[in-house]
Amino acid sequence: MARDGVISSMPDRLLVPFDGSPLAERAVEYVAEKHPDAEVTILHVVDPISVVYEAEAHGLPEAEEWPRRATEEAERVCADAAKIAADAGCSVTTAVETGRPARVILDYVEDHDIDHVVLGSHGRSGVSRLLLGSTAERVMRQSPVPVTVVR
Repeated sequence: MARDGVISSMPDRLLVPFDGSPLAERAVEYVAEKHPDAEVTILHVVDPISVVYEAEAHGLPEAEEWPRRATEEAERVCADAAKIAADAGCSVTTAVETGRPARVILDYVEDHDIDHVVLGSHGRSGVSRLLLGSTAERVMRQSPVPVTVVR
């Protein structure tokens, strides 16, 4: 990959944001197939807005359990992604960050010298997608590196 006009012999550094959705799974499979020698990081973003939905839907006691459940879910999602990659013959590292997904992904790209982002076209559906907007669209528009969107 060319960086500052210099061609690097190191493999590409790819970031695959992973939310556990079928399209995120396809993104991992795509990377394993198309970029088998790349350094791949699977990033799961825990969106703290979820605690607001939890409190509204189930009350404060359930919302107070959110941090524990979010951590357990993040560990499960990362393990699922790593298994998908391993089954496809690709080695990955995983990371978990907390914040607004698009912003966290873009910050991760900058902070970790990522060359390319590969993500599913959407993870949410229905009303939550309309209200919260498309993370893939925001990442595509604002990313300083190439973005591949898998459908």
